[in-house]
Amino acid sequence: MKPLASLPTLFALLLFILASLHLPPSWAASDSAYDTFLRCLTNRTQPSDHVSDIVYSQANSSFASVLVSYIRNRRFNSSSARKPLVIVTPTREPHVQAAVLCSKELGVHLKIRSGGHDYEGISYVSDDAFFILDMFNLRSIDVDVQGETAWVQAGATLGELYYRIWEKSKVHGFPAGVCQTVGVGGHLSGGGYGNMLRKYGLSVDNILDARMVDVEGRILDRKAMGEDLFWAIIGGGGASFGVVLAYQIKLVPVPEKVTVFRVEKTLDQQATDLVYKWQSVAPSTDHGLFMRLLLQPVTSKTQKGQKTIRASVVALFLGNSDQLVAITDKELPEMGLKKENCTELSWIQSVLWWDGFDSGSIPAPETLLSRVDSTNFLKRKSDYVQTPISKANLELLWKKMIELGKVGFVFNPYGGRMSEIPASATPFPHRAGNLFKIQYSINWSEDDPELEKNYLEQARSLHSFMTPFVSKKPRSAYLNYRDLDIGTSTNGKNSYEEGRVYGVSYFNDNFERLVKVKTAADPTNFFRNEQSIPPLPK
Repeated sequence: MKPLASLPTLFALLLFILASLHLPPSWAASDSAYDTFLRCLTNRTQPSDHVSDIVYSQANSSFASVLVSYIRNRRFNSSSARKPLVIVTPTREPHVQAAVLCSKELGVHLKIRSGGHDYEGISYVSDDAFFILDMFNLRSIDVDVQGETAWVQAGATLGELYYRIWEKSKVHGFPAGVCQTVGVGGHLSGGGYGNMLRKYGLSVDNILDARMVDVEGRILDRKAMGEDLFWAIIGGGGASFGVVLAYQIKLVPVPEKVTVFRVEKTLDQQATDLVYKWQSVAPSTDHGLFMRLLLQPVTSKTQKGQKTIRASVVALFLGNSDQLVAITDKELPEMGLKKENCTELSWIQSVLWWDGFDSGSIPAPETLLSRVDSTNFLKRKSDYVQTPISKANLELLWKKMIELGKVGFVFNPYGGRMSEIPASATPFPHRAGNLFKIQYSINWSEDDPELEKNYLEQARSLHSFMTPFVSKKPRSAYLNYRDLDIGTSTNGKNSYEEGRVYGVSYFNDNFERLVKVKTAADPTNFFRNEQSIPPLPK
């Protein structure tokens, strides 16, 4: 018989078999997975690290709160959802290296989470037995104003990044998302989209370097990983290739004062004319002007008991209100923008205004450091529009939206800098030729399976209705608006064929290059999820 000292190997073998067969790990209740993983981590780290303080088993009293803290979609916080065997919350880079190597040694699926905003929850749910590597403790931000750069760790939030930039400079910013609690790791590795993209492009268009842990547990910077792998993790989804530790970003100049506004019109206020004209103006206007368009079915204020469509233009202009009104008077008079509709404020105040404080007083910038976020049940989908939708078809669209009742749209204009960057410059391919991106949006607060089924069907029905009006061959989608309806991978022998279905939608012609990078960097497909980049079949 083998000596008792080899029991960790037996545990690892049992763990591997159960994970491979997708069997319920009943042994998890005895914490054998935790014990084995912790022993491995301890052997691979310094004694002073006290790694037991950063690893949570299901029996730990803090396990539930750590898990739920970064679940941003309540659809995936049900009692029936499979929970991770272990959550590891590294505080130093060597902890990440050890977690990767130990998960690999045990043969257990490793999920990587930064802010938890993945719309389909794939950073913290799985059908397999799995561990979560939660990056929230790795949140340092080092801003170099003189060099106009910053290093930001993957576990930081966008709000923290914006605040730290503001601390050092009132005339610098960074082009990224408008939700302050989004994690930097996932946001930047998937593209990074915000209200300065027409001026400065996406977040990934402003990344200079990165640090990551690869499948061998090595820490690599841009030079060490090579240009192909660096290219892949700036828009191709970092979790397919390794664990991104940090990005070096390029700061961009912003005026001391910017201008924001919100204008709303309903159908009886000629909203159709506004939306039709917006489609050609918003992608072609001044590069410093970003006009997001929100469309929502609402109860009419003038026709009792009737539904109408409300069109809301929400905008950021990198200039003053006089310049802005002069532009819109000439190019989009249908909006009827007046100077009194505009608010001039600092860039950091505009960040807070965009994150939901437009209806009242804007709080202090320190608010951006909060990680508290309200969570709802939600579903998102995406599309790209390349030809303006006619007024007649918009009228049909209004009818469909009113018929469905709840699902709405967010139209995000392209043009400007986005049209100047080649589709192959990063894995994100949706550049020239796209007028705007559509986000299908539906939220609800009730925990009701029948209600959820109805709302999901609404989103899918509207997505189907839009087929004639959006991109084709492929019908494109945005990776950071994750949507498992497009397709999923079982990460088995057909992973390439399965991955190509969603991969071509997200990455168009860049998909095959991503597959080649994946095959070279992670040929055994250790870093995987339901929509990861597959390696080439053996």
